[in-house]
Amino acid sequence: MLISYNWLKEYVNVEISPSELADKITKSGIEVEMVESLNKGISGVVVGYVEECIQHPNADKLRVCKVDVGQGEVSQIVCGAPNVAQGQKVAVAVPGAVLPGNFKIKKAKLRGEESHGMICSLTELGVDTKLVPKEYATGIFVMPSDAEPGSDALEYLNLNDHVLELGLTPNRADCLNVIGVANEVAAILEQEVKLPNTSIKTTEEKAEDFISVQIESLEDNPYYGAMIIRDVKIGPSPLWMQNRLMASGIRPINNIVDITNYVLLEYGQPLHAFDYNRLGSKEIVIRRATEGEHIQTLDDQDRKLKDTHLVITNGKDPIAVAGVMGGATSEVQSDTTNVLLEAAYFTSGRVRAASKDLGLRSEASSRYEKGIDRNRVFAAAMRAASLMAELAGGKVAEGIVEAGKREVNSYSVKMDVSRMNNLLGTEITSEQTASIFNRLGFAYKESDGQFEVNVPSRRPDITIEADLIEEVGRIYGYDRIPTTYLLSEARPGGLTKNQAQRRNIRTYLEGAGLYQAVTYALTTPAKSTHFSFSNEKVYPISVAHPMSEERSTLRMSLLPQLLEVLQYNRNRSMEDLAIYEMGSVFINRQEVLTDLPEEYVFVSGAVTGVFNEHLWQGERKTVDFYVLKGILEGLMGELNLSERITYEAGEIENMHPGRTAIVKLDGISVGFVGQLHPALQKDLDVKDTYVFELNATSLLEKETDQMIYQTLPRYPSITRDIALVVDQELPAGDLTTVIQAAGGELLKEVNLFDLYEGDKMEAGKKSLAFSLKYFDPERTLTDEEVVTAHNRVLKSLEERFGAQLRK
Repeated sequence: MLISYNWLKEYVNVEISPSELADKITKSGIEVEMVESLNKGISGVVVGYVEECIQHPNADKLRVCKVDVGQGEVSQIVCGAPNVAQGQKVAVAVPGAVLPGNFKIKKAKLRGEESHGMICSLTELGVDTKLVPKEYATGIFVMPSDAEPGSDALEYLNLNDHVLELGLTPNRADCLNVIGVANEVAAILEQEVKLPNTSIKTTEEKAEDFISVQIESLEDNPYYGAMIIRDVKIGPSPLWMQNRLMASGIRPINNIVDITNYVLLEYGQPLHAFDYNRLGSKEIVIRRATEGEHIQTLDDQDRKLKDTHLVITNGKDPIAVAGVMGGATSEVQSDTTNVLLEAAYFTSGRVRAASKDLGLRSEASSRYEKGIDRNRVFAAAMRAASLMAELAGGKVAEGIVEAGKREVNSYSVKMDVSRMNNLLGTEITSEQTASIFNRLGFAYKESDGQFEVNVPSRRPDITIEADLIEEVGRIYGYDRIPTTYLLSEARPGGLTKNQAQRRNIRTYLEGAGLYQAVTYALTTPAKSTHFSFSNEKVYPISVAHPMSEERSTLRMSLLPQLLEVLQYNRNRSMEDLAIYEMGSVFINRQEVLTDLPEEYVFVSGAVTGVFNEHLWQGERKTVDFYVLKGILEGLMGELNLSERITYEAGEIENMHPGRTAIVKLDGISVGFVGQLHPALQKDLDVKDTYVFELNATSLLEKETDQMIYQTLPRYPSITRDIALVVDQELPAGDLTTVIQAAGGELLKEVNLFDLYEGDKMEAGKKSLAFSLKYFDPERTLTDEEVVTAHNRVLKSLEERFGAQLRK
């Protein structure tokens, strides 16, 4: 919101500089983003009177003027403006003057004629081109006839003014007008607000004889008023009004339109002036538009309306989009003589929807959207009508034709002074509080520190006690509130067990050589159910408004997106990759989704190419099943779950049927590890790729025993290696389980260190070599004890699996 400092001073006594005022307003809670001087470094510009204007003898587009610049001094000035003429009062930059951009005026010769100065246009004086009235857009500005030659032109043009730009929050719509800001400044400076005169001398004609008003949609338009002003004379508005409009960022058009814009800025009430003779009827009907109905707005654009838009009609055709923009057919023009003045209250939601749908945003719509003071609508109409009578010679018909309720009842909010002081940390007395409410213009009743405040209709943002406390605090002065230390018990921060374990998972995987990836939680419907290791039927979960088909369904696995990352890098010649992701997946077991899906945290990884390489030693380790399984075993050790995890051969969709293992925790499936199916690898155009996926939620919610460190053994251990010939399909894990059970307490470690399936083995057989370590932490074992335990292991293996020692 742009506020003219000079204009503001008409309503409230301000004796401090614009910058000081801006500082006080900002401290009171409304940020003044900028204070701009309209004088862009101008000096030496005076009012001049053109006594003579003749054609330049050597240039068709130049004129030689004799200009009275005051004190009897007449200067010859060569001017190229097409509208310069004898008898005009103009702005003249005399020799030595400075214009914006530090442009200094000197005596000069133009095509052989001396020029002692420059007749200025508004643009040359620093006024934005888009704000210059159209009749002066390409020429000099002609000043009023009462301007005194030799006087300061900046005074007449209001270029000695300053403009305060307020950064208003949506709740302070009351300051979207000069009177609203005046109320704020009056409260800050402890001054009174002087409201403009709205008295009108009406004719004997009655407005109701010229127009009728009917509202068909009261929920959208609670009030509509219409006044009739006859015999107006269309012309430029006075210079003081044009100056104020330009300072506020609005281009002057003509006196009638300028008055509606002026009152909009003054009262915050949007008004609209119709050419009464172009209405086409004697009635105004406010209704919803019919679907597909058209209107040509003031910007000469044909607009297609929806049945959610509110329109002003002449009983048949739309003549305005309510609260947004008027129609071209009833526009005030140069030949307008009779005006219908609209003053109405439209609901913010209805105006906002129409403004958005039509792509139209105006000063009026922005105020309706934020909310206007309904109790000020009539006063604004009276102010505009009085100005039309004064500045356009109009005759105001008696009365205002209305429909709906003009005003609304105020409401009260209670506030306790002791609670206020407790919240603000102040010691403001009831007397001081009462004084602040008086400064704000809030009526109240007070008893023993209990205030019941009657909130004025201009402040709809005040609804609860905290709002009143804020008002008292900001007017009292936030900078006056004492600084106090917060008293509270210090509590050390820390991570929860779940957070710490999730961090451990990321740390371990990154330490193992995997890079973290972050992918979309949305995928395609087809990919959403891939890699599911649940035996239950799951169903895709589609979002209502997807960004694209590729991102339309919530994922149930992290692997499809990780494979997209692999493919993306593979296409850019990145052959060796190891990545992981920890994120949410969404499982839906309902054919018709009625409840929220189940959300779990999964951790998944994908590895392809060379996992480890030492060029100097000539070592090169390509990824295989055991590399990834080894990473998982290390992860389970980090989570203290190694003893409870088992791996069983299994089949998962899109996974290699012979190189996939189901990961189980306490016998319950929590994930899988293995190689991608060759067909999928071919589709993705990647080399052998190994992946894993774990339900981290299931892993982390399990209770684990506290890790207990043991002393190093003081007694020697005994190691026995065995190579067993078993069926080729027999899992090594089954053998390990039997070995551990048969070895008893003396057997401490079992490690598989070799697998042989060469041509020297019997068909359908394989050789597995295990290393068994026996020891007792309390004593040295004898050979007899170890032999007994070892034989028991061999016997159990033979009885259970038919295992034979390899010869």
